[in-house]
Amino acid sequence: MSTEYVARKPDANGFIAYPEQENEIWAELYARQAVNLPGRACKEYLDGLERLALPTDRIPQLAEVDKVLLECTGWKTAAVPALISFERFFQLLANRQFPVATFIRSREEFDYLQEPDIFHEIFGHCPLLTNQAFANFSHAYGKLGLAASKEERVFLARLYWFTVEFGLLKSPDGERRIYGGGILSSPGETLYAFGDTPLRKPFDLLDVLRTPYRIDIMQPVYFEIESIDFLDEIARMDIMQFVTKARAMGLHAPLFERKAKAV
Repeated sequence: MSTEYVARKPDANGFIAYPEQENEIWAELYARQAVNLPGRACKEYLDGLERLALPTDRIPQLAEVDKVLLECTGWKTAAVPALISFERFFQLLANRQFPVATFIRSREEFDYLQEPDIFHEIFGHCPLLTNQAFANFSHAYGKLGLAASKEERVFLARLYWFTVEFGLLKSPDGERRIYGGGILSSPGETLYAFGDTPLRKPFDLLDVLRTPYRIDIMQPVYFEIESIDFLDEIARMDIMQFVTKARAMGLHAPLFERKAKAV
């Protein structure tokens, strides 16, 4: 996948001077999504958002985010170009660094863009990196991916997609909440995930690894865990043994038309 976006480079002090029109896009994205999240985002995410105290009127500097993450879980961000390799992605996670592409979407792609921008990464993901279970899972995932083969990484990508990107929580009392950053940073998908259209299934590792997805549509299926702490339990599973099983069994039939590349 190619991109026309170019990440902004920091100066010698690590400061990135974003143009005013880009700060305005951040402010509008933040204001729009802040209305959607109460009653839908999980408590751990909202707690993390409060801890980060992100500016609402401008794109945050990574040093501001790092200060809080380091105090909470020992993580920090890493400025990256618009797109990075699987290898680099896993390397960063294995070193407790979360990749953040230092560009923000254009007005033409205000509602949706395929590559992750700084709003998706900072607003969607970083609040939960203040949570130890989420941080532990992300670290374990990075180490697994670093050691995996190219073929195995394709299956591991599905685990990340259906948890960190598009995961839902459903507590034993039936309360449903969002923890996936791909949903939390998307107003449309935030509302859609609670509607009648998508299929929602209890998390099953083998099922997740065998489920194809497309990056350019609303997700037809979500997987639900009971609590954020369950991510610690997933990290303790023999994930690579399940990857081997999934490769032998093959993928489920997709719940979407194959108009774009599925993985």
